Amino acid sequence: MHCHILPGVDDGSQDMQESMAMAKQAVEAGITHLFATPHHLNESYVNVKDDIIDRVIKLNDCLQQENIPLSVHPGQEVRIHRDIFTSLEKGEILTLDDNGTYLLLELPSGKAPTYTQEVIYELLLKGITPIIVHPERNKELLEDHKLLFELVQEGALTQLTSSSIIGLFGKNVQSFSKKIIEHNLAHFVATDAHNIGTRGFALQQAYETITKAYGIQQTFYFKENAEMLIQGQGPSIEKPVPFKRKFLGVF
Repeated sequence: MHCHILPGVDDGSQDMQESMAMAKQAVEAGITHLFATPHHLNESYVNVKDDIIDRVIKLNDCLQQENIPLSVHPGQEVRIHRDIFTSLEKGEILTLDDNGTYLLLELPSGKAPTYTQEVIYELLLKGITPIIVHPERNKELLEDHKLLFELVQEGALTQLTSSSIIGLFGKNVQSFSKKIIEHNLAHFVATDAHNIGTRGFALQQAYETITKAYGIQQTFYFKENAEMLIQGQGPSIEKPVPFKRKFLGVF
């Protein structure tokens, strides 16, 4: 539900040949459907709705020609910004599968802007559920776990990165990922794949880690939620568990 397989649009695949290689790796990892979610308005890239949809159609055509059994769905990784509702009105924002229901929302890596809760609240009022991508890699959320709880309690969902779960982003990120799962604050696991090397499709390794730590039912929970998205249905949501404070206010 989160990868950068569209060629030549951001810091993911650079050309169609690389996209085909990524697709083959995804299939080898057991993936049959995925959302192509290029960056939008992250201070480096602009990828508006109609352009993404057109490029996804072309990518699916190439996959069929190469007999690669993978279906690519349109999506977008939108950096949170104050004018997001203006962007919506202009038709620049793309929800998953363009169904107007779920939106991948990215926070800056170093902080959660002061208007984050306001944007989430307003999106929910419009019937759009924001899915906060890789919260475990956000510095402010890592330092202030309570804020993530509040965002989920407000109605946001979250998506952990598979590489975070298996430790490729470091022990702190891996530890926070586990806490997010343990407090029912994670709803999806995705690869956020950018290439076939350092940031590939490590989904099965993440599921194996989750199964070993929490049991097969937890893995089924994440798999079924992803399947529900593909089918255009609502995922299962467990009641979030607040973080307990330790001495001196340290989590």
